[in-house]
Amino acid sequence: MTLDQFFTAIAQLSGLLFIVTSMLAMGLSLTVAQILAPLKNMRLVLMALLANFVLVPLLALLITRLIPLEQSLQIGLIVLGCAAGAPFLPKLVQGAKGNVAFGVGLMVLLMVVTIIYLPLVLPLLLPGVSVNPWDIAKSLIVLMLIPLAMGLLIKTHWSEDAAHWQPLMNKVSSIAMLLLLVTGLGLNLSNIISLIGSLGILALLLFIAGSLLIGFLLGGRDPGVRSVMGLGTAQRNVSAAILVSAQNFAGTPTLSFVLVAAILLLLILLPTARRMGGRSQAAAPTVATGGAKAS
Repeated sequence: MTLDQFFTAIAQLSGLLFIVTSMLAMGLSLTVAQILAPLKNMRLVLMALLANFVLVPLLALLITRLIPLEQSLQIGLIVLGCAAGAPFLPKLVQGAKGNVAFGVGLMVLLMVVTIIYLPLVLPLLLPGVSVNPWDIAKSLIVLMLIPLAMGLLIKTHWSEDAAHWQPLMNKVSSIAMLLLLVTGLGLNLSNIISLIGSLGILALLLFIAGSLLIGFLLGGRDPGVRSVMGLGTAQRNVSAAILVSAQNFAGTPTLSFVLVAAILLLLILLPTARRMGGRSQAAAPTVATGGAKAS
């Protein structure tokens, strides 16, 4: 085994560990009712669907028209634009001190819609592309929905055990995410450098910033909900995008482009989420003080 293969295996293992443990941690800390409650707001659900499955794909198409990218990079951006429901969303929402229950509910909603949406829309946008819904669904079900369901089950029937294991799962997922970020950055450094000259990095930066703005604008006035909408719209379902790229565009720069996007999304959205969380904490004492004076 070469050094590159070793670090690739570490990145893959840490990615799997992050997804499974973060889903377990979310399930151990929430109830089904808490997750479903925000999704009863039909306006919020419609805004989330509009943002992720209409406006963000249109944004990706617009960027490919404005920036002269190679065809393989254009394809990668469009695939990313159509794939929503990322497993990283709950962790980002935690950092932003947002509504975690809504974050998990939104993640599940977008993930389920993506399974149906990708096979229908991608062949229209990218003629010749074939997408098997089950290939996408089975990995998301095994790695995300089953661990989440297990955590919810434990929370419902053995709440003391859930309270004991939830902090541990949270710590493991944080360490796995950090390891994934470091190894992923090292493995894709050459790809990142090569994309700078191709305007691929510029396209990704515009895409991430634009998606974040779309989510914020459609997120309403509640800061906890608005932060979830912004982060949930910007953080794309890279797992689904990688699967589609590997099946249809193996041996082209499309897959490398999607992998670089995965790293850039984390490098940009993690600090953004933490900054949101810092502002939320700073605003809380001010609100509390104002309320005390008013009374």
